[in-house]
Amino acid sequence: MTSLFLERSVKTTNAKAKVLQAEAEKLITLIKRSLEKNEEFNAIRDVKQVLFTEPSQRSAIEFAKLSQKTSGFTRATRLGVRDGDSALIMQVDLISEK
Repeated sequence: MTSLFLERSVKTTNAKAKVLQAEAEKLITLIKRSLEKNEEFNAIRDVKQVLFTEPSQRSAIEFAKLSQKTSGFTRATRLGVRDGDSALIMQVDLISEK
């Protein structure tokens, strides 16, 4: 999940993409709820439990602050299959309102 917030996009298998997308949505919603209550300290605490690098933590909080949406923060796109084991490859992106 750290790479998703740092790079705004990550390529992974279908099973991992589903889990990543669900966890990222939950984390962003949790941050937004804390920020709406003017509890930025609690938002930082929530982020530090999931993301372990300082740049990714800052990126997640900044993304939540700038986002005007209430849901649908991520998008999963099918890219194809991997050559070695024919696993389905997905790309998970953070959606910004730009």
